Amino acid sequence: PKVQWLKNVGLDELQVAIAIVKFPHLLGSYSLENNLKPKLQWLKNLGLDDLQVANAIVKFPSLLGLSLEINLNPKVQSLRDHGFKDSQIVGAVARFPQLL
Repeated sequence: PKVQWLKNVGLDELQVAIAIVKFPHLLGSYSLENNLKPKLQWLKNLGLDDLQVANAIVKFPSLLGLSLEINLNPKVQSLRDHGFKDSQIVGAVARFPQLL
Protein backbone atom coordinates (compact mmCIF):
# COMPACT_ATOMS: atom_id res chain seq x y z
CA PRO A 1 0.00 0.00 0.00
CA LYS A 2 2.79 2.49 0.79
CA VAL A 3 4.49 2.07 -2.58
CA GLN A 4 1.18 2.70 -4.34
CA TRP A 5 0.53 5.69 -2.09
CA LEU A 6 3.90 7.18 -3.07
CA LYS A 7 3.00 6.69 -6.73
CA ASN A 8 -0.37 8.34 -6.12
CA VAL A 9 1.46 11.26 -4.52
CA GLY A 10 3.28 11.74 -7.83
CA LEU A 11 6.50 9.74 -7.58
CA ASP A 12 7.45 7.50 -10.48
CA GLU A 13 8.95 4.03 -9.94
CA LEU A 14 12.55 5.29 -9.85
CA GLN A 15 11.66 8.05 -7.40
CA VAL A 16 9.85 5.57 -5.17
CA ALA A 17 12.95 3.37 -5.18
CA ILE A 18 15.19 6.34 -4.36
CA ALA A 19 12.92 7.42 -1.49
CA ILE A 20 12.90 3.91 -0.04
CA VAL A 21 16.67 3.51 -0.34
CA LYS A 22 17.18 6.86 1.41
CA PHE A 23 14.58 6.12 4.10
CA PRO A 24 13.78 2.40 4.38
CA HIS A 25 11.67 2.97 7.52
CA LEU A 26 9.10 4.44 5.16
CA LEU A 27 7.96 0.92 4.34
CA GLY A 28 7.86 -0.36 7.89
CA SER A 29 7.29 1.75 10.90
CA TYR A 30 5.01 4.52 9.68
CA SER A 31 1.26 4.28 9.35
CA LEU A 32 -0.29 5.71 6.19
CA GLU A 33 -3.27 7.11 8.05
CA ASN A 34 -1.56 8.34 11.21
CA ASN A 35 1.83 9.46 9.90
CA LEU A 36 2.31 9.70 6.15
CA LYS A 37 -0.98 11.19 5.00
CA PRO A 38 -0.97 13.92 7.69
CA LYS A 39 2.55 14.97 6.64
CA LEU A 40 1.48 15.13 3.00
CA GLN A 41 -1.50 17.27 3.94
CA TRP A 42 0.71 19.48 6.11
CA LEU A 43 3.06 20.12 3.17
CA LYS A 44 0.09 21.02 0.96
CA ASN A 45 -1.37 23.27 3.66
CA LEU A 46 2.01 24.98 3.92
CA GLY A 47 1.59 25.88 0.26
CA LEU A 48 3.56 23.31 -1.72
CA ASP A 49 1.90 22.09 -4.90
CA ASP A 50 1.74 18.42 -5.88
CA LEU A 51 5.00 18.49 -7.86
CA GLN A 52 6.84 20.29 -5.06
CA VAL A 53 5.57 17.75 -2.52
CA ALA A 54 6.71 14.83 -4.67
CA ASN A 55 10.13 16.42 -5.19
CA ALA A 56 10.47 17.13 -1.47
CA ILE A 57 9.74 13.49 -0.67
CA VAL A 58 12.36 12.31 -3.17
CA LYS A 59 14.98 14.76 -1.90
CA PHE A 60 14.29 14.21 1.80
CA PRO A 61 11.97 11.25 2.39
CA SER A 62 12.71 11.18 6.11
CA LEU A 63 10.66 14.35 6.42
CA LEU A 64 7.66 12.00 6.38
CA GLY A 65 8.99 10.58 9.64
CA LEU A 66 9.31 13.92 11.39
CA SER A 67 6.82 14.90 14.06
CA LEU A 68 4.39 17.67 13.22
CA GLU A 69 4.35 18.88 16.82
CA ILE A 70 8.04 18.46 17.67
CA ASN A 71 9.75 19.23 14.36
CA LEU A 72 7.73 20.64 11.50
CA ASN A 73 5.41 23.18 13.10
CA PRO A 74 8.08 24.66 15.42
CA LYS A 75 10.60 25.00 12.57
CA VAL A 76 8.14 26.81 10.36
CA GLN A 77 7.06 29.01 13.26
CA SER A 78 10.71 29.83 13.98
CA LEU A 79 11.20 30.91 10.37
CA ARG A 80 8.09 33.10 10.64
CA ASP A 81 9.37 34.54 13.91
CA HIS A 82 12.60 35.47 12.11
CA GLY A 83 10.63 37.47 9.56
CA PHE A 84 10.24 35.02 6.70
CA LYS A 85 6.98 35.23 4.79
CA ASP A 86 5.03 32.07 4.07
CA SER A 87 5.81 32.36 0.37
CA GLN A 88 9.53 32.48 1.18
CA ILE A 89 9.22 29.44 3.44
CA VAL A 90 7.38 27.49 0.75
CA GLY A 91 10.06 28.38 -1.80
CA ALA A 92 12.85 27.38 0.57
CA VAL A 93 11.19 24.09 1.53
CA ALA A 94 10.48 23.28 -2.12
CA ARG A 95 14.15 23.78 -3.03
CA PHE A 96 15.69 22.41 0.16
CA PRO A 97 13.28 20.28 2.20
CA GLN A 98 16.13 19.35 4.55
CA LEU A 99 15.49 22.80 6.04
CA LEU A 100 12.73 21.11 7.99
